[in-house]
Amino acid sequence: MTDKTYYENITRLPKAERPRELLFEHGPEYLSDLQLIAIMLGSGSRGNDVMKLSQAVLELYQQHPVELIEPAKFIEIVGLGTAKAAQLSAALEFSRRRITPTVRRISSPSDAVPILCHYASSKREHFLSVSLNGAHEVMALRVVSIGTLNRTIVHPREVYSEPIAEHAAGIICAHNHPSGNTEPSREDIELTERLRDAGKILGINMLDHLIISETGYFSFLEHGLL
Repeated sequence: MTDKTYYENITRLPKAERPRELLFEHGPEYLSDLQLIAIMLGSGSRGNDVMKLSQAVLELYQQHPVELIEPAKFIEIVGLGTAKAAQLSAALEFSRRRITPTVRRISSPSDAVPILCHYASSKREHFLSVSLNGAHEVMALRVVSIGTLNRTIVHPREVYSEPIAEHAAGIICAHNHPSGNTEPSREDIELTERLRDAGKILGINMLDHLIISETGYFSFLEHGLL
């Protein structure tokens, strides 16, 4: 990829807002998820500029845990060919191997936050489920439901269907509050009680329910609500 190709796809952006320039000026931690994806893609395709493709990729990340996204999923995005799908898949796998431990043991609510924080800044509410084995090691993370700005609908059968198939010993539930306020609502408390009771019947312990935001988290376990 040449600089010419890169700029042809972002010439509508002011120079001060171009992802590559921002990265070198402020560092990668300064960039949004969308801008980081744009740099990974490098350029767009005919009729699909790099920012439009990046938005589609970001939405895919928000709908599925990254570890469950196969290369074929990227190719389903219009304008994203095999070469760019391979770039994204390779980048994710490299990060998983070098940065994220293969096995993560959850000993306290704060241990679960790092694997959930990707969803903290989402503008839509995501309800998440983490399956754990008997040693409280993470088996899987999945998005159970995606809601509107401040509400998502969750049913116990959707939360427990996959953990049952995985023979999980326990689960941790979590959802983000786009407002940034981590205090549980009455609906949050009622939902937690329903899920806890369902888990007891199924023999799968609901170990905690976390509410996450960019400013912190709320643990039902730590606050004696579970």
